[in-house]
Amino acid sequence: RLVNGSTPGSLEAFLALRGLRTLPLRIERMQENARELVRRLRAHAAVAEVRYPGFGAMVAFVMRSGDAADAACRAVRLIVPATSLGGVETTMERRQKYAGDAHVPAGLVRLSVGIENVEDLWADLEQALTQGGRAPLSPP
Repeated sequence: RLVNGSTPGSLEAFLALRGLRTLPLRIERMQENARELVRRLRAHAAVAEVRYPGFGAMVAFVMRSGDAADAACRAVRLIVPATSLGGVETTMERRQKYAGDAHVPAGLVRLSVGIENVEDLWADLEQALTQGGRAPLSPP
């Protein structure tokens, strides 16, 4: 009988088990942070729309232009500008920058919220939104 696939080593199994032990705490913190950031994003003048289903740690928000979204993504210091999702660190990226993304609003930013202190996250996000809010409008 032929068996295909890999078997994790003992270190990989240990790391997976260790991560599972704290998973509920990490998810709880991520969701609390996401809810608070959503509340603040909805009140921010640079944000036209917030998309959040009310659970989870994925948040999307729309700025007034792709240039403003790019400027905000470049201005973050604590938040990591990256595509990565689900880590303990908060990441963000503008989505409409790849071929085939024309259906996505130009100013849409995806935020994968991590476990950092929410006040630190907001301070970084707010200063980045201010930077993005000063970006010139994209041509029509």
